[in-house]
Amino acid sequence: MKESIKTELREHLNETIEHLGSQEEIHFHAFNEGYYIIGYYQAEQWLKKHDLDTFDAIKICNDSELENFGEIQTTFDNAEKLVNHLVYWLGLEICNELELN
Repeated sequence: MKESIKTELREHLNETIEHLGSQEEIHFHAFNEGYYIIGYYQAEQWLKKHDLDTFDAIKICNDSELENFGEIQTTFDNAEKLVNHLVYWLGLEICNELELN
């Protein structure tokens, strides 16, 4: 995972914890309760900001779905959907590293 993404998502986790006042179900609240990035253009810019190729992001999401569900369940037809799925999986990885789940 790119360090810039890891740093951004850790900051988002910290802000979410501050807002909630607890770490209970932190992954859900930080990365699943609502979209992390809203808008196709904003999502495309987020990928560019982190120097992440669209196909690399799709591969990360597909690999995560295969590992966790045994199949690929999601079709990525726009950048907004892709980035939010990517952030979900990367956020889960960070939560696991920090033992927040």
